[in-house]
Amino acid sequence: MSNDIRIKKGLDINLKGAAEQTLEMAIVSNFCTIRPEDFHGVIPKLNLKVGAKLKAGDTVFYDKSNENVKFVSPVSGEIIEIARGEKRRILAIKIQADKEQVYQDNGKLDVDSATQEEVLGKLLNSGCWPFVKQRPYDVIAKPDKAPKAIFVSGYASAPLAADLDFTLQGKEAELQAAITALGKLTEGTVHVSVGKNSNSPLASVSGATIHKVSGPHPSGNVGTQINKIDPVNKGEVVWTVSPQDLVIIGELLLTGKFNAERVVALVGSSVEKPRYFTTKIGSEVSTMVYDKGISKDANVRIISGDVLSGKHVQPDGALDYYSNVVSVIPEGDDYEFFGWTKPIFNKISTSRALTFSWLNPKKAYDLNTNTNGEHRAFVTTGTYEEVFPLDIFPMQILKACMYKDLDEMEALGMYEVAPEDFALTEFVCVSKQPHQKIIREGLDLMLKEIG
Repeated sequence: MSNDIRIKKGLDINLKGAAEQTLEMAIVSNFCTIRPEDFHGVIPKLNLKVGAKLKAGDTVFYDKSNENVKFVSPVSGEIIEIARGEKRRILAIKIQADKEQVYQDNGKLDVDSATQEEVLGKLLNSGCWPFVKQRPYDVIAKPDKAPKAIFVSGYASAPLAADLDFTLQGKEAELQAAITALGKLTEGTVHVSVGKNSNSPLASVSGATIHKVSGPHPSGNVGTQINKIDPVNKGEVVWTVSPQDLVIIGELLLTGKFNAERVVALVGSSVEKPRYFTTKIGSEVSTMVYDKGISKDANVRIISGDVLSGKHVQPDGALDYYSNVVSVIPEGDDYEFFGWTKPIFNKISTSRALTFSWLNPKKAYDLNTNTNGEHRAFVTTGTYEEVFPLDIFPMQILKACMYKDLDEMEALGMYEVAPEDFALTEFVCVSKQPHQKIIREGLDLMLKEIG
């Protein structure tokens, strides 16, 4: 039986500004910011106060609903601010980084001889557990319920995504240690997906089933791969871990050090020289964006993540906990008078009406953030199904989420989806509906009522 996964439905969005395969050290960030909003569904309980000194890897807060799940500092330094919102909700913890970094020693672990309990305890105590997410609900995994399988997608198909074959170079030992450890946390299989013609270090790891993936986006989404390999049914759980998070986990197991270092691609048509930077989780994006990147008065949008599912951040904002891309594209705050009445050659569309992107499918486009339309009621066009490869009815599941029918959401396959799986349907939606927001709210409702 072949392990190849070939996706036919989808859409590759070719944008200008792909990163050159050159790696530089980012300017060392003076501050590191941890935002609890990056960890969906977590209610943070602070472990430290303003003025507290900490090492990299020291616990900053834990999950109020599960105190075993700890969130640690990516850097050593001093907590200088705890930003709060309504009802004293914690918005951000800002840490001033030391010039010389000091690391908490978590102790090494021999993953070959370690037991399941030892691996689980090490990941929880060291602060690596937030890197393990679960389906259903797309939240941090519950450590007390073993998964039927674990999935790692080493193939990135999103627009201007970081080339994982490049960013993982030289990390073979860390990847193998992490895969071996994760294999002890499930009685099922660890599934690792790589590109069909990939030379990724992940392609040679032992203790996992390797899948070769090809096809348009969202073939690289872990949700697409779960759907094609081992779909999630009611009562089942699968875990997912991203490749760069595997590196952090692997280094922790091999050295005892929580090293929150990440290789980040600075991409987008507004970037003078798109390339890769070595930085740390929570660092200021300005340390990359303004280092020969863009001018400070440029009218652009900075996104922590890819252009389809990333988060809009301010120039003084921080890299979020899970992103390995910073995208910078023009802000679409202009209005094109009667733009819909003339032929369009500079925009992507799945429709052939007035739009001619289908004539040159390999052309790279310079798109901005303009939605080119207004929010309106759903229009049935069949467009969603053209770009949605999962064996699920996208229009129906979106509507079920909107009118909060839990039984219908369950029957339609809500257990295996995440917001990012609907990023493409949102992109092609003529009704300009916020698909990812709708799915997130539906998942939250299911988690509250069922989970």
